[in-house]
Amino acid sequence: MAKQLLIYERAVPVTRQRHGSWSIKAGSSYDFARDVNSVPLMVAEFASAAPEYTIVFGGNAGEIIPVALLGIRDAENLHVDEQGGWTGKYVPAFLRRYPFVFSSDNPNEADAVFTLCVDEEFAGCNDEGKGERLFDADGERTQYLQNVLGFLQAYQVQFQRTKLFVARLEAMGLLEPMQAQFTLRSGQRATLSGFSVVNRDKLKALSGEQLAELMQADELELIYQHLGSLSNLTPIAERIGAPASVPAEADTAPPAPKAKAAKSA
Repeated sequence: MAKQLLIYERAVPVTRQRHGSWSIKAGSSYDFARDVNSVPLMVAEFASAAPEYTIVFGGNAGEIIPVALLGIRDAENLHVDEQGGWTGKYVPAFLRRYPFVFSSDNPNEADAVFTLCVDEEFAGCNDEGKGERLFDADGERTQYLQNVLGFLQAYQVQFQRTKLFVARLEAMGLLEPMQAQFTLRSGQRATLSGFSVVNRDKLKALSGEQLAELMQADELELIYQHLGSLSNLTPIAERIGAPASVPAEADTAPPAPKAKAAKSA
């Protein structure tokens, strides 16, 4: 079955009728993200993610979203070890909310209604009482499920905030497609593209009024966190024995992941 939203195999709406006796046994394994080489990243995460991940912008015009690169090749996450453990210091919220997710038929509408879903293929789903119950004996939401809802609601708020940030970057013409070249251990050269980054020259050319707008919205800091994170691209390549060959341009291009960025939170 084709994956939904990058990591979800079969996201089904949570209901008392279907999941009244279900429990979720959460673990420390991130095997579900082993084949994902990038995930959406919210602006509230930039400060935590920038020190170790490369933050770039993926997607088509009008649907662009920041992503954290987890690998430089298709179906390769360099932050999941052989035992399924996460080797990075920070785990993106997109992964921490798993196996839950909000879904909506019209996620871009202001009055969109979101439905809480759970990936029924998650190994921790069970009806044997292992882990945290979703509903109590009276069929009411447990505190665990209430906490899940709170986390996803906060995530959705950040998703909307992130969309506004990207929309401003697009309106100011700051995003520019880039590409990067790598020489793999085998000697094979590869050129990867499909991402955008903020163009430094265009940023410097903004008017004082535009810069003030970015500063007042606390977005100028986000831009510099993004730009600073681009230096993490070479260490990613080195982790798989692929010394990066930096292009002549000042702004190196990050690689494009195979998976598409999610449209809804």
